[in-house]
Amino acid sequence: MSTPVILVAGLHGTARAATVERLLAEHPGSLAIHHDLSDVARGRVRRTVRDATRVLDTADMRLAHGCVTCTVREDLLPQLVLLAPGAPLLIADLWDSVEPRSVAEAVDSAEAHDILRLTAVLTALDAEAMPDDITRGERLIEVGKPAAAGDQRYLAEVLARQLEYPTGLVLHGGDEDDHELSRTVLAHLAPVTPIHTVSCLPPVTGAAVCTGELAERVDPATAQLPCDTQTDEIVTAVWRSRRPLHPARLFEAVDELVTESVRSRGRFWLATRPGQLLAWDAVAGIVSVEDAGPWLAALPEAAWDLVSPARRLAAALDWHPERGDRVQHLVFTGPGLDPARFRALLDSCLLTEAEEAAGPDAWAGYDDPFAPILTIKENA
Repeated sequence: MSTPVILVAGLHGTARAATVERLLAEHPGSLAIHHDLSDVARGRVRRTVRDATRVLDTADMRLAHGCVTCTVREDLLPQLVLLAPGAPLLIADLWDSVEPRSVAEAVDSAEAHDILRLTAVLTALDAEAMPDDITRGERLIEVGKPAAAGDQRYLAEVLARQLEYPTGLVLHGGDEDDHELSRTVLAHLAPVTPIHTVSCLPPVTGAAVCTGELAERVDPATAQLPCDTQTDEIVTAVWRSRRPLHPARLFEAVDELVTESVRSRGRFWLATRPGQLLAWDAVAGIVSVEDAGPWLAALPEAAWDLVSPARRLAAALDWHPERGDRVQHLVFTGPGLDPARFRALLDSCLLTEAEEAAGPDAWAGYDDPFAPILTIKENA
């Protein structure tokens, strides 16, 4: 029988530590392993293994290329495999700024299936700090939480991924008002993810979770995006359209879209790039636009068997006789956000009827300010 493994992620160390402590207490004999990456920029990592009562082992390591991937590949996985025979449950207590997806997929790798069984991915959150942290624009290196040398990620960017990927969220700290506000914010940002408290954690020793399904919840082509919602002063607005976007007009609107919302994401297409599914991801005023691969409508039908059933289902739900699965589907969340104004702004970025009638040959000649950004990311 394989040994269950839980990942506990989160930028808030006190909330994460409380969650790990509770898991160790509720599951006698379980072990927690933690890699301290505070000195990873210099290639040094400290590993600690503990049970409910004491630290059992510590070790300092030097990595040739100091990063999370190296740590997982070279030490976390081998340690989990080594510890598995002697523990009923293993807990990977992840460093503050580690995003759980890459670790989950490594633990769920084929070579460890007979020994390890990933049963839960939890993100622990400080109920008092989380609503503010999701609006913070500092880089991790500025707050002392880089996960690798040269880590240029932003704090809010990492927190958003920690919120949207896991199987469960755990609130800790703060008062009743903090918990209420956190639950309200999370209902907008991660509406399908169960919310727990440290005193009432979910079952964690059952069947394996499917990391493929977790990935499909957040990948641009299949993401389970929030719906239109308004809770007190927080608003989530969905914008959808079939018509192509004019790249120059959308580019001009980006600043207004991202500075007046806290979180936005989704998929879209530009008139100049009809074959590319583009991913929109923005948090705390920081926006990323990336090529997420082709629309299914741009592929020969024979290639459809190479994509996942979830991707084919998502395309079928969006299918249009002329556009195929090409769709504008963006979701914006923020306090006091005006859905009508956001939708009007985005509608103004679409091609006019006359522009649309001119056809793809004319669209190809439009100025495309996104081209340098997408070219850099394609070549990265």
